[in-house]
Amino acid sequence: MATATAIAASRTFLNLKAPTFLLHYHQHFSPHKPFLSSIRRITSTHQPLKTQIQALGFTPRPNVVDILEERGLLESITSENLRSACSNPNVSTSPLKVYCGFDPTAESLHLGSLLGIIVLSWFQRCGHNVVALIGGATGRVGDPSGKSLERPELDVETLERNSLGIVNTVSGILGNKNLNDGSFVVLNNFDWWKDIGLLEFLRKVGRFARVGTMMAKESVKKRLESEQGMSYTEFTYQLLQGYDFVYLFQNKGVNVQIGGSDQWGNITAGIELIRKILQVEGAYGLTFPLLLKRDGTKFGKSEDGAIWLSPSALSPYKFYQYFFSVPDVDVVRLLKILTFLSMEEVKELEEDMKKPEYIPNSAQRKLAEEVTRFVHGDEGLLEALKATETLRPGAQTRLDWQTIEAIAEDLPSCCLTYEQVIKASLVDLSVSSGLLESKSAARRLLKQGGLYLNNDRVDTEGKTIEAGDIVDGKVLLLSAGKKNKMVVRIS
Repeated sequence: MATATAIAASRTFLNLKAPTFLLHYHQHFSPHKPFLSSIRRITSTHQPLKTQIQALGFTPRPNVVDILEERGLLESITSENLRSACSNPNVSTSPLKVYCGFDPTAESLHLGSLLGIIVLSWFQRCGHNVVALIGGATGRVGDPSGKSLERPELDVETLERNSLGIVNTVSGILGNKNLNDGSFVVLNNFDWWKDIGLLEFLRKVGRFARVGTMMAKESVKKRLESEQGMSYTEFTYQLLQGYDFVYLFQNKGVNVQIGGSDQWGNITAGIELIRKILQVEGAYGLTFPLLLKRDGTKFGKSEDGAIWLSPSALSPYKFYQYFFSVPDVDVVRLLKILTFLSMEEVKELEEDMKKPEYIPNSAQRKLAEEVTRFVHGDEGLLEALKATETLRPGAQTRLDWQTIEAIAEDLPSCCLTYEQVIKASLVDLSVSSGLLESKSAARRLLKQGGLYLNNDRVDTEGKTIEAGDIVDGKVLLLSAGKKNKMVVRIS
């Protein structure tokens, strides 16, 4: 009934002149979601009205909250008014200003932080302005959310180095998308906390906080019930992050804070402080789910450790390979939450996976390409694709020293003298280099067609290394099957 009423109302508005239509649109658009969908549907096919609207510079702005919800990127919002604020389509209305915090606990962000960057990017793509807040101050305390132990204290030099690394990573991802000039900025909360003393903090913030409310936060309750307990320093973290929102709201016009689901308590603490200290409304919070596998364990760990976003911590090749290797059961969900492909494209990939002619890992390949391009840019993706092709046994790509050296840091390697290598049998070299444990294993693999020299399959047990096999006189690439590699540097 509500939808039918909304459609009827929207059709009535079609007979109005554009300025009158816009006035009614502002009055009725935000509260009624059915009206939103019906008005979009009708105006898209009503060319005279569409022309009048466009002539006035009226451009509907996509509702980012609806987009996040559809893609599985929305956990909670503090008020439905946020959805309404995102629905307002008039370009003359100020866009929202949204921030996400990143504490500098390491020199690079890891995969768990990628969702925050993606959600910021969705706001950015929908016409809003975004802020990445580096926790130069809060990083000195450590967020207890989701932690069973207090974080180790970092020295100032480490924090500054970590902060710079995170600034470079986030700026590289969000700052070079050519979306809207000025739509992205990086701030550091140490810039305002460094001048606030304890007494001023107690006067400005502490007197507005209620201990009972602070203790009721889920992250606090879990730590208080644990054997280790919780320090007073950690207990105050939610007030530090809460005041960040107050400062940004008052001085930078930021009205939305986003974070993972474990940040709900910290976000609501900030909104409550804005109400009490500034005595105004209009601050919102939005959380997204944590990046988990179907079994509930965290994404972002490999056999070699964390999946870092900085290319200096993890090469684009290894980053690409991580996503190329995700299981089928996770790939569709990851395409929805980690890429900007349309939902129609994701649905098409999902349907392709059910077809008999589906080529295995095609969906994973698309996922790996999209996420690698977003994080590392076109150059990083090209680097990853080139390395992937280079390391594929049987690949026709001509190997050269530079190409192998570029990927050598991602592979096991050893250094042997020219005399140790030349005229040595491939079976012996496979063992002496550490590629395989025994000659019998090397012979067995060779008979099975799984032993490669510089990507060429070796079929004869008597194969010895010739001068021409050494790539540019400097390296050899040995492969045992598709995954086990060894770079042999010749000294």
